[in-house]
Amino acid sequence: MQKQFANKWMICFGAALVLTGAAFVVSLCVGRFPLSVSDLLSGQELPVRVFWRLRLPRTLMAVLAGFVLGVAGSVYQTVFQNPLASPDIIGVSSGATVGAACAILFFGGGLAVTAAMAFLCALVTVFVTLGLSRLSGTRRLSSVVLSGIAVNAFTQAILMLLKLSADPQKHLGAIEYWVMGSLSDMTASKLPLSAAVSLVSTGVILLLHRQLLLLSLSEEEAGMLGVSVEKMRFLLLVFATLAVASIVSVTGLISFVGLLAPHVARLLTKDFRLPTMVFGGVLGSLLLLVADLLARSIGTADLPLSIFTSFLGAPFLLFLVIKGGKMA
Repeated sequence: MQKQFANKWMICFGAALVLTGAAFVVSLCVGRFPLSVSDLLSGQELPVRVFWRLRLPRTLMAVLAGFVLGVAGSVYQTVFQNPLASPDIIGVSSGATVGAACAILFFGGGLAVTAAMAFLCALVTVFVTLGLSRLSGTRRLSSVVLSGIAVNAFTQAILMLLKLSADPQKHLGAIEYWVMGSLSDMTASKLPLSAAVSLVSTGVILLLHRQLLLLSLSEEEAGMLGVSVEKMRFLLLVFATLAVASIVSVTGLISFVGLLAPHVARLLTKDFRLPTMVFGGVLGSLLLLVADLLARSIGTADLPLSIFTSFLGAPFLLFLVIKGGKMA
């Protein structure tokens, strides 16, 4: 059984890495200013500047954001013991977007302030969702999704109020950018802070993979195996939320990656362990790279990323609902 899983994982993971590597290379070359190896080797100032300041940071952020959202989606689905739980479904992403909108409107929209506000509001939505689910009087975590839908609707209402009060000339366009999600404004200066926070948070999550796996059991079983369920659930949610917020603060709201990537990984490997979580992260990177390539290639201007991720994620969510959420 172990050998069968290892073989299946290596085949799937190898194929995903090859496809992600190919998409990475294509992403470096494609855009409004096409680049080639000969352009870069020629030493011309403009192609080199475009590569280092714009194209490489954008491509690296697509890889990073997809991986982080894929891993965070695994955390939410495991902790909440619900295959429909994701940063989108339970309101984390929209809460972070509300925080970013508040930072733009009231605090000038600096990168550090935006990231801090996005994290704070995302964290608030997580614990409001948990609190509402507990008010139902049941300890079943399946109620979290319904609570998350309610919280998500509330944060969307707040976001609409913020957009109505925003100055159309100064703030409204920036807020719309967060709502739609895009990598078009990604530059080298925006990458380090987001990368540092998200990589540290994701690293902690991966180090706690054994405890996360035990949280997929009932609270009684996890407690008998030595896991402090409430503390560990809190810790994992904080780091998953911090990772998502650090990405959303730069890219804006990106839908369905956190739902789609970990599910596809589990469908292919039939497993919940650390390799499958990493595999889900790689699939998230591949999905976001392809979405970004389409976003910059189809029209004359960059299109929002969520258009393309939603075209994939919405039918998949419908498939889960039809199947009753009973995925392997």
